Amino acid sequence: MLVLGLETSCDETGVALYDSERGLLADALFSQIDLHRAYGGVVPELASRDHVKRMLPLIRQVLDEAGCVPTEIDAIAYTAGPGLVGALLVGASCAQALAFAWGIPALGVHHMEGHLLAPMLEKTPPQFPFVALLVSGGHTQLVQVDGIGQYTLLGESLDDAAGEAFDKTAKMMGLNYPGGPEIARLAEKGVAGRYTFPRPMCDRPGLMFSFSGLKTSALNTWQHSVSAGDDSEQARCDIALAFQQAVVETLTIKCKRALKQAGMKRLVIAGGVSANKALRASLEKMLGDMKGDVFYARPEFCTDNGAMIAYAGCQRLQAGQHESLAISVQARWPMEQLSPL
Repeated sequence: MLVLGLETSCDETGVALYDSERGLLADALFSQIDLHRAYGGVVPELASRDHVKRMLPLIRQVLDEAGCVPTEIDAIAYTAGPGLVGALLVGASCAQALAFAWGIPALGVHHMEGHLLAPMLEKTPPQFPFVALLVSGGHTQLVQVDGIGQYTLLGESLDDAAGEAFDKTAKMMGLNYPGGPEIARLAEKGVAGRYTFPRPMCDRPGLMFSFSGLKTSALNTWQHSVSAGDDSEQARCDIALAFQQAVVETLTIKCKRALKQAGMKRLVIAGGVSANKALRASLEKMLGDMKGDVFYARPEFCTDNGAMIAYAGCQRLQAGQHESLAISVQARWPMEQLSPL
């Protein structure tokens, strides 16, 4: 089955072609980072308008790269949520219009299921069951995965997601958007031990997260440094390192707890923050000590992309799932509501 995947949940327009027999044939992505950087974050109206502008050219580009014509496509998968409603509607409208014109089925895909299954595109994909850490700008969740659509939420953030905390902390220190890569870049030059931030909710049992207080600690430390006359690049680097260490150690502690609770030694990390090198190194060491395995997607498939939507959609379409031509998207959509294959 040849599936065209469309991703428009937030600030990246992604298109990909996935074949159930040959794998990923082509993918293309346009990031809106430069568009939103001037505002310090995503402006929903601008995001929607840019998706409209980029979608059809990217589809043509992917078809050309794969050497395919529309009549060869068997189905279309698109992101139906969660995400920005206006942005989601662009992808949904385009997918349903093309599906109607080409006489093929279309299917709305859960954005986080796409992230969760992105490591399946690698040469050595994980086997079910496993524990997944979904960590991005909008989500921080630990999920027990027994199969596609068989998800049990183990824990999630009570406030800011980890990626959101990265972005907000970076903004408070005057860094560019998106903040995650900026914090990681500065952390490489930071001096360890100059600052120490709390590991939130690690001193109590459970698998819930909270990063709001950690963000406040970073803000107070930065403000104190500035008031003391030290607003240097090195001060930013040292705070960035301390902040990143706190987030990484917190995520690692909770992942270890989740694996023990589930009785597993197989971990998948997915979402934009899963590209963080310090987080990968920490989780690899932890799983190595447990004699387990950790899996993640290549960096370009950690952030939003069409390939993960095409793959996730293909699995469900092959199982006979499809939908009517009605255009429906969801800003909020608990993953536990998904039907199992």
